[in-house]
Amino acid sequence: MIDHPKIRRAILALPGIEASESEDSLSFGVGGKGMSWPYLARATPKGKRELVPGVLAVRCRMEKKELLLEAAPETFFDDAHYRGYPAVLVRLDAVETDELTALLTDAWRLQAPKAVVKRFDAGG
Repeated sequence: MIDHPKIRRAILALPGIEASESEDSLSFGVGGKGMSWPYLARATPKGKRELVPGVLAVRCRMEKKELLLEAAPETFFDDAHYRGYPAVLVRLDAVETDELTALLTDAWRLQAPKAVVKRFDAGG
């Protein structure tokens, strides 16, 4: 089962993280760029987008997305809106805490300023 507080603590330890105020939310960004956000889907093609509980969109490289989709379709998926977009949809009831934390850390690396990532990697 996903441990929201553990994930939040790990991600908030990264430099420059912007997080939603809700303790239970896994919405994060850095430098005004989104890393993860709630998944909104349309029930009908032109219908209103509505929150899908238990699913999180997480920024990632397209190569990684393709690997995740192929390796674990029960955990990771996309839809027409996310096809070709560098983010993967994650079923929170199917992902391990450590796996999601690593995916969010990778998302931070993609979105954070390069100098901040370099300083962090150097231990500063």
